[in-house]
Amino acid sequence: MDDSGIGATLDAAHRAALDFLATVDERPVWPRATLDDMLAVFGGPLADEGADPAAVIDEIAAHADPGLVAIPGGRFFGFVIGSTLPAALAADWLVSAWDQNSGSSRLAPTTVALERVAGQWMLDLFGLPRSASVGFVTGGQLANFTCLSTARHAVMARAGWDIAERGVRDAPPLRFVVGADRHGSVDRAARFLGIGRRELTVVESDAQGRMRADSLEQALAEETGPVIVCLQAGEVHTGAFDDFTELIPIAKRQGAWVHVDGAFGLWAAASPSLRALTAGMEHADSWATDAHKTLNVPYDCGMAIVRDPADSIAAFRTGGDYLIYSGLDPWDVTPELSRRARGVPAWAAMRSLGRSGIAALLDRLHANALAMAAALGSIDGIDVVNEVVYTQVMFRTGSDAATRALGEAILLDGTAAVTGAEWRGRAALRCSMSSWVTTAEDIERTVEAIRRLSAG
Repeated sequence: MDDSGIGATLDAAHRAALDFLATVDERPVWPRATLDDMLAVFGGPLADEGADPAAVIDEIAAHADPGLVAIPGGRFFGFVIGSTLPAALAADWLVSAWDQNSGSSRLAPTTVALERVAGQWMLDLFGLPRSASVGFVTGGQLANFTCLSTARHAVMARAGWDIAERGVRDAPPLRFVVGADRHGSVDRAARFLGIGRRELTVVESDAQGRMRADSLEQALAEETGPVIVCLQAGEVHTGAFDDFTELIPIAKRQGAWVHVDGAFGLWAAASPSLRALTAGMEHADSWATDAHKTLNVPYDCGMAIVRDPADSIAAFRTGGDYLIYSGLDPWDVTPELSRRARGVPAWAAMRSLGRSGIAALLDRLHANALAMAAALGSIDGIDVVNEVVYTQVMFRTGSDAATRALGEAILLDGTAAVTGAEWRGRAALRCSMSSWVTTAEDIERTVEAIRRLSAG
């Protein structure tokens, strides 16, 4: 092994990346191959002899196409997934080339500085306390887990129980309060923490999925003891936001830790025209978000934000006499030690957009959602289900069977990608406006395809 081929290998990757991006607008949005198809292409026994590195990259690029999804294009609406901004993509390449272990500021001062500044910029954009800790994790799931791990440690400590020393076996009962329309990652994070579904206190939601204040007050009045309340900024089907100005004071009166799952919705605070959706969320104790969604950076860039860094340190600081500590380091506030510098693309994205560009991105996503909803509503037999307050549009046709059939037809057609959902016991299709490259023409092409398919 030597480095003699590194230039040719990186050139091969560069060419393949540019070729893919140059064709993404016209390729079918959904994959044309199955997992088994792609296993057949890339599988088989490992060869005894190695291959030229550049040839390996060429081999991947030559055969990958049928199993790739046009997520970087303007008509992928299937999940809350943004395209990647140019500066963020290029920064991600640099992160891999630099190969820095970014758990420690002593080991990787450049990348940790970039991440710390990115975190400070986010706190400013979100209107959150500037002293909060920002831990960069893999995505929204781990952001929720990290915040809720910190929350559990903190509320138990307030009750006189040290989890680090005594574990959880005989700990005081913990109430975990969630909304009826929470995202599944909250339940999954609870499960990671040893909290089962039967232990959840589920609070009723309104027609758009917002937690009801009267139901929360009733739920909290029934018992006492350590309690965590999970609220939501952006319901994944409707885009609705919990009323933080009403709900957080109710929770705080009962001494609760309040966590806000804002995987894509926290970013609404960065737009003056959308900021009212997040009013009052600054009074929570922790917040989770994911930059690969609304900020349009590559995957592997979630943020776990905690009001008091001391709570994060108490939950996560590790031991090890060989480690070097220097105040508040990335490994002090997340579950990881070694990791890549996943926050650098977020710095690059925000630096390339600026405050006004970030606000314009949010406004454009919302405007696209409104335009999509209006156009879908003009199709005979199509009903838009939700109030379009943010970036989500949910629609259905006459029956559950017809709605599901339409969803399958849309994916098979390949013009755009929307995915199925269920809302209030009925089938629906969900359209998420998350990409910076989506244009009015993309919306028009998508709607015309849906009009054609629904008529057939």
